[in-house]
Amino acid sequence: MSQRLEQLAERLKHDKNLKLSECFIAYGELNIEVSSGQLIETCHALHDEYGFEELMDLAGVDYSDYGVGEWSTEGASDQGFSRGVEPKAAARFSFEEPTPIQEMSGRRFAVVYQLLSVSNNYRLRLKAYCEEDDFPRMDSVIDIWNSANWFEREAFDLLGILFNGHPDLRRILTDYGFVGHPLRKDFPLIGHVEMRYDPEQARVIYEPVSIEPRVNVPKVIRVEERTENSKAQEQGDA
Repeated sequence: MSQRLEQLAERLKHDKNLKLSECFIAYGELNIEVSSGQLIETCHALHDEYGFEELMDLAGVDYSDYGVGEWSTEGASDQGFSRGVEPKAAARFSFEEPTPIQEMSGRRFAVVYQLLSVSNNYRLRLKAYCEEDDFPRMDSVIDIWNSANWFEREAFDLLGILFNGHPDLRRILTDYGFVGHPLRKDFPLIGHVEMRYDPEQARVIYEPVSIEPRVNVPKVIRVEERTENSKAQEQGDA
């Protein structure tokens, strides 16, 4: 299978009609990247010329904290995962200044497509970045793969990525009156509003969240003393 993937990768790289930003094999899977402007043309070629007749999955990705280490499992954390309280805030009291957080480099949002060629027994991962971070947009591929309908609605609902040309782009997992997009890394863990049914008004109403904000400090993985002692004993016996 690896040799067949390598042959497909070489074919894609040398296809003059495809303007690929990247094409590589990692962990036994073929990955390609294109600009958002080349997405539809590339998808048509993959479907018509390379036999990728099925879109198995589509997902949005938020790279706002990609490659940024906020905490270490071997020691207490200077920076907590308390995005529900105050993003990038110190999670515990300290007389020392917290370690500065790196700023994100590159574009924030991307859309990843998992493609399958049943006839050729190929799988391929296609990625395209949204050009704008404030209003992420991507052209819809629903006219190429009809299965993209609900996948694109999910990416819109959870990450706020808009898909140009989608015939019915609306929320699919959260309520229609939901505020925000839950999978964005800057979305508060407790949310913005809560809903309940009011028997007097005979309808569902939305109110500010009543949950008390709190800092969620990740559990520290500690090495037990007996484990260290057993290792030392084994080394001594050796």
